[in-house]
Amino acid sequence: MLVLLFKNFIRSKGTRIGLLFLLIIGFISLLIGRQFQEKQQKNITEAVIYQKEHIARNAAFHKDEIGLLLYYIKFSLVNTTLPISSLAIGQRDVNPSIQSVTIRGLEAQKYDSELNNPSNLLSGNIDFSFVLLYLFPLLIIAFSYNIISEEKESGTWKIVTAQSPNIFLYILKLFYVRILSLIALLSLLLLIAVFFLQIPIDKTFILFYGIAVLYILFWFSVCFFIVSLQRNSNFNAVILLTIWLFLIIILPAGINTYIINKYKVPEALELTLTQRNAYHEKWDMDKQATLDKFYKHYPQFKNYPLPETEFSWLWYYAMQQMGDDESAVQSKELESKLEQRNNTGELIAQFIPTLHTQIQLNEIAKSDLRNQLLFLKETKQFHEKLRLHFYPKIFDNAPVDQQKWNNFKVETFNDNSENGFVKAFLPLLLFNLVLIGLGWRNFKR
Repeated sequence: MLVLLFKNFIRSKGTRIGLLFLLIIGFISLLIGRQFQEKQQKNITEAVIYQKEHIARNAAFHKDEIGLLLYYIKFSLVNTTLPISSLAIGQRDVNPSIQSVTIRGLEAQKYDSELNNPSNLLSGNIDFSFVLLYLFPLLIIAFSYNIISEEKESGTWKIVTAQSPNIFLYILKLFYVRILSLIALLSLLLLIAVFFLQIPIDKTFILFYGIAVLYILFWFSVCFFIVSLQRNSNFNAVILLTIWLFLIIILPAGINTYIINKYKVPEALELTLTQRNAYHEKWDMDKQATLDKFYKHYPQFKNYPLPETEFSWLWYYAMQQMGDDESAVQSKELESKLEQRNNTGELIAQFIPTLHTQIQLNEIAKSDLRNQLLFLKETKQFHEKLRLHFYPKIFDNAPVDQQKWNNFKVETFNDNSENGFVKAFLPLLLFNLVLIGLGWRNFKR
């Protein structure tokens, strides 16, 4: 019986076209993921080469003043891109994966990003997560909306009921055939991704695959519930497409608007203005006052007095430091607001399967907002480490040629935050069980 149902399902020209279309789009998404992967690797390779050549060139040109040399030299920190990030690019196409900073004011550099074509950013990437979130549900709806109604409308339902001792089991088999087909397609695409994108089969991949399967089952559960109402095909199609539109586009857009308005970030502008004003106004202020604030921040440097010369690197870098210190309040508020946005989004998403799936896929791929915030914190620590290393050398005017510049390699940040199975699977599992339970009750009636 099951084999016959599968043959009848796959024999349909529309079914074959739908599966082939999704397979092609899925493969294209893997190609886009490969391009993203290659671009990230190319950027890292170029950053390593550039930093080495950049330091050597500037050290040869500015060999008399280490303070002047360090005005120009940039040091890079790389946010590790996992192979699985190619499946869920998330915010990695907007936020930079490489931060290159000098030891001057950090706040003016922290949010620098690559130049991107606005049109490309608007349209986004058709990565695998896009195909899974947006296109798989449409094919599920197309395959399932008329499972019963078509038989009734064609007048063959009475024959089916007469030949099947258990109608509910027959309906389950119809869904089972469709579920098996879509999960097989999903598995095939992810198997191709494993070899094509060099993705290791580990806990991260299992989490990704598990969420993808549960998401597909969620949409089949939605279809199962709507079909259980036993209305006509037009009604089922319109309702299911309305649900798709609401869950995929309207509701996420509304929630995003709510979060943005609840946690507004005027601190972003205030941070920029405060940092720049704090820096520029120091040119017209008493130098000793600037040094006193600097000594308060770094008491270990009190033994370096203000030189009597008109300009000194001690005062200049103290002035740069004050730009960061005096904008620290706005910086912390901005960071706090972004964390609140992320936490609120994750909390609300637990009650919206589509949003939950998207957030979890990005979180697994380390391409979410939380990862970017952790990277910015690591950038701050990286920058502070550079300052503490070079400040004494600048204040002592250490010889440039005696520094071991070759030791300064591009450093890497690894996001070691764990993703739990319960947090990832439970919301989707509960929604599936509720919808299946409601559908079962309707059929039993």
